[in-house]
Amino acid sequence: MKRDERRVVSPWNIANVLTVLRLVLVPFFVVCLFLPGTGWRVAALAVFAVASITDHLDGELARRYGLITDFGKIADPIADKTLTGAALVCLSILGELPWWVTVVILGRELGITALRFVLLRHAVIPASYGGKVKTVLQIAAIVLYLLPFVPDPVRWAVMGAAVVVTVGTGVDYVVRASRLRLVAKRARGK
Repeated sequence: MKRDERRVVSPWNIANVLTVLRLVLVPFFVVCLFLPGTGWRVAALAVFAVASITDHLDGELARRYGLITDFGKIADPIADKTLTGAALVCLSILGELPWWVTVVILGRELGITALRFVLLRHAVIPASYGGKVKTVLQIAAIVLYLLPFVPDPVRWAVMGAAVVVTVGTGVDYVVRASRLRLVAKRARGK
């Protein structure tokens, strides 16, 4: 009888703690963003930056040290979408970012997240290089909107690139998901 050699990873590991920290930082970010004055705006930027760094760090630690857990697989994308979504919605509420940008980006993010859950029984579609570029562009664009005194054309150029890549990678994901579903149906003989 062969013993199961798989290592059980505790959900209480540094990668998951960083993911939870990112979620905890979101309300602090929102409060700082709505308080008046440049100092609070810089504080919101600092909180957003720390939370964004935890996004990169938790994934790196999970992969490098084998700390991947079911909790992390679910909580990490939720934390990412919560941080980005809060930033976009708040910037739109403040009148600094048009609502259509927020709706397009969040619509894509929520739609792809829902599609991922539907596909879970077939397979997981790994994040593409374009998805990583999308995340970097979204974060960079939000940072430019949070920074005081950045010229509007610079903000718009980066946010425009973020919107284009966000939509493009969303379409790519839907195409890959459709192909995966067809392959899964054929494999089941249906």
